Amino acid sequence: MTDIAGLLRRLEKGGIPMTASIREAMLNVEIEDFTDYETEPFYVDRPVPFMETDAGAVKTISAPHMVATLLHHMELNSGDDVVIVGAKGGYIAALIATIVGEHGFVRVLDPSQDAVLHVRQRLTHWPTVEVRELESVDVAPVAFPGDLHRVLVTGQINSLPHWISDRVIEGGFILAPLGPKSSQQLMKMELQDGELMPTDLGPVAFGPVDVRRGEPGPMSADELADMIELTIQTCEDLGLIEDDERHAMQDLVVNLRNLPDDLPPPGEGMIPMEEHPMIQLMWEAAPSFFRLWPMLQTMLHPNLAQPGAEDWDDENESDDGEFKP
Repeated sequence: MTDIAGLLRRLEKGGIPMTASIREAMLNVEIEDFTDYETEPFYVDRPVPFMETDAGAVKTISAPHMVATLLHHMELNSGDDVVIVGAKGGYIAALIATIVGEHGFVRVLDPSQDAVLHVRQRLTHWPTVEVRELESVDVAPVAFPGDLHRVLVTGQINSLPHWISDRVIEGGFILAPLGPKSSQQLMKMELQDGELMPTDLGPVAFGPVDVRRGEPGPMSADELADMIELTIQTCEDLGLIEDDERHAMQDLVVNLRNLPDDLPPPGEGMIPMEEHPMIQLMWEAAPSFFRLWPMLQTMLHPNLAQPGAEDWDDENESDDGEFKP
């Protein structure tokens, strides 16, 4: 078996929180039990796929540093009841079931029938894990327990469904990557005195919980507007955008969001490409849009950190051995 212990040491050295219970679970639950794909990337701190749809959407198990980070922020204890929205191949469910023990319980919910079948097959011998198919992330499952203590959403959603936020008990919390598909913020929301109190844990990039939303296809007007807004914010943070460029791009965002909701994406709906309203708006904003195109490309293809990669130590240690995150 590939060196999981070495990976965990690199993660800890890279600043990833690693409690004894998380370390023990990751040492004992083997990633190979949850995917038939090659697992070598996992041991250099990369995600690994566990299924692919006929339409080309890929569902992955998160990179080890993100798995450990999610487990850390879940604050798990023996006997906890945990709800996981998003299958992640069953790997995270197995880790959590290991941590909460025989007196805890884990419920996995996913809107993909294929993902549910995959996880059920992989967790056949885990008596404290239940796997159910969701009609939709936004629709409450039938005959589901009323009170929620710990909820982990393992994929991108735009906002929390009411059936989750309304059921969290006092002192319970939800951990979820909230935002558009282009980027999200990892949010931890704890119910205190009857109010969900949010804590922003930083930017993340998760695929959608619903695998159908991850299938390749043309970008909608709202998705393009989200991407342009993110580009504006990033360029502002880096001091790379002029006022006239910002105003022009903000106008473009407004115009994109004002397009009809039922407008088909470019290349669909029998609208000639050059006549499509999205294309026309983009060409009108070309003087500001194209100068920042390299930044937009960076948003589309981020270079994610891998603190568990085998070369991380060499790249982040000075001559005196001091680690630099």
